[in-house]
Amino acid sequence: MSAADWYAHKSLGDGLFWIQERFYQSDNRANIWLLRGSHQDVVIDTGLGLRSLPDYIDSKGLLGKDPQRKNPLLAIATHAHFDHSGGLHQFQQVGVHSAEVDALANGDNFETVTWLSDREIAERPSPGWRARNYKVKAVQPTHILQEGDVINLGDRQLTVLHMPGHSRGSICLHDHDNKLLFSGDVVYDGSMIDWLPYSQVSDYISSCERLVGLVDSEQVDQVLPGHYNTFGAKRLHRIASTYISRAGTCPAKFSTRTWRTLAGFALRMSNPHCAC
Repeated sequence: MSAADWYAHKSLGDGLFWIQERFYQSDNRANIWLLRGSHQDVVIDTGLGLRSLPDYIDSKGLLGKDPQRKNPLLAIATHAHFDHSGGLHQFQQVGVHSAEVDALANGDNFETVTWLSDREIAERPSPGWRARNYKVKAVQPTHILQEGDVINLGDRQLTVLHMPGHSRGSICLHDHDNKLLFSGDVVYDGSMIDWLPYSQVSDYISSCERLVGLVDSEQVDQVLPGHYNTFGAKRLHRIASTYISRAGTCPAKFSTRTWRTLAGFALRMSNPHCAC
């Protein structure tokens, strides 16, 4: 299957494109965001990497033919989990938060939470392909990101907000001038996951408090999340506030511990050679 068949995209205007993997039919299917700038273009999250994302972007002319734009496309992972980082190895420039650099550089399929089944792939990307052979390929990040870093695209800037909880290196990218928040898995319009091996509920609560603060200070109008559909500031406030109020309860704590134990065991079984 060609890259042109594997992916599909939708233009949201103002140089922003929403890309998805058509045949990865799962709640784990991540949104891929492509944002054009006057001097630098960035792709935020890269999906599984089963077909060439750069080839798709090029074949569809999503970057145009501006001779002044000489910087290679920068691929940033909002965090290292497989559904977001699987295609990073296809790019010359790769950015991730410092807390998850080693996981990517070592191809650590425990920390990347690599968990894929055949039933999630509606059509195989190549003859004989099987999910059990899928692994996140090691990649050495060229851009090691920290809280407060600014990614300059020329006519727009993205500020790195370190928002741990879902994973220790989870980030949001905030376009302050346009009040856009690329939120990865820090927040999306669905059940937020805080029970993976490197999740931390106390960190997640603090991150959600920051999200509420962004809304209260009118710094966000639209959220472009790691999964599902986009949503606005009021919905962001409700989702974050609800998590804060529920996360500290005893039933929630018990459930988190149980699921973390089960998830860790399952990941060790599926990735027996990981350093975990």
